[in-house]
Amino acid sequence: MGHSTMEDVARKAGVSRALVSLVLNDSPNVSDHRRRLVLDAAAELGYRRNAAARHLASRRTGSIGVLLNDLHNPFFADIYDGIAAGTEKHGYRPLLTAGARRPASEQHAIDVMLEHRVDGMILVSPRLSTASIATASEIVPVVVIGRVVRGDNIDSVENDERHGALLVVAHLAELGHRTIVHIHGGNGAGARARWRGYEHAMAQFGLKPDVLAGDFTELAGVEAARRLLRRKKLPSAVFAANDLVAAGALDTFEDAGLRVPDDLSVVGYDNTFLARMHHVALTTVDQSTEEMGRTAVDLLHQRVEDGRVTAVTHFVTPELVTRRTSGSRP
Repeated sequence: MGHSTMEDVARKAGVSRALVSLVLNDSPNVSDHRRRLVLDAAAELGYRRNAAARHLASRRTGSIGVLLNDLHNPFFADIYDGIAAGTEKHGYRPLLTAGARRPASEQHAIDVMLEHRVDGMILVSPRLSTASIATASEIVPVVVIGRVVRGDNIDSVENDERHGALLVVAHLAELGHRTIVHIHGGNGAGARARWRGYEHAMAQFGLKPDVLAGDFTELAGVEAARRLLRRKKLPSAVFAANDLVAAGALDTFEDAGLRVPDDLSVVGYDNTFLARMHHVALTTVDQSTEEMGRTAVDLLHQRVEDGRVTAVTHFVTPELVTRRTSGSRP
């Protein structure tokens, strides 16, 4: 029993490893009930956190944890390029994990990073609850990219999604489009803000919003495009929640014999390498992903090395990149 681990205690108590760590570090941000669950489980298993472990936990390891929401989305590769540049600049070792777009997987990844005693964490577009992120930030500083999360130990790097959506709608409206459908990004970080920005912009131009449910995946684009093809009349333009959604929609439209942009225009969001490929040439919104990654590491460095305690939210202003997939209204 003396070889029990923190994970064993968490399993016995029915809580996360992050909460166990909070209790063992005497954090005040734990309810009496949950603290008692952890302490009872530790006592029953004979778990004792030894002095060497406490000493290691109090020292800097020179590593930072990085959680990417979805390794299948090239947006995260672009973000990581900026993070890698920042960690090299400051001399950190990144510990890379992935959440597979599931909150439970993200929580497990955070627990693993905390077990490896990272000095801080960067969470890229997490779907985890605000409470779970706040709990982790009580142990180490946290920077969230792509979503604003309030907390004394949490900094945010956020794209101005509303402005990005306005750029898209304004571009299409200026080209003469009046029926512009938006394929929603579901629970993806930033999706709701893009949707709201789209609806606000449509109202500004006197146009009627038309939103299809989706997600930040290529399959969501395929399914939304199929629903549009079943309509009696196609819209003249589609604003996809991200480039993956746009790619799925483009493939489906072209498989159906439609020509883009002659028959309808398609616009994405993120300006990933997919959008930049010559045979795709997707009109999209660029949100300076490398800058966002580098900025996140800079903010974390200020917390770890300089002792900054006030929360910072850094906003990035997006730009529209026009390519071949958007044209005048057919």
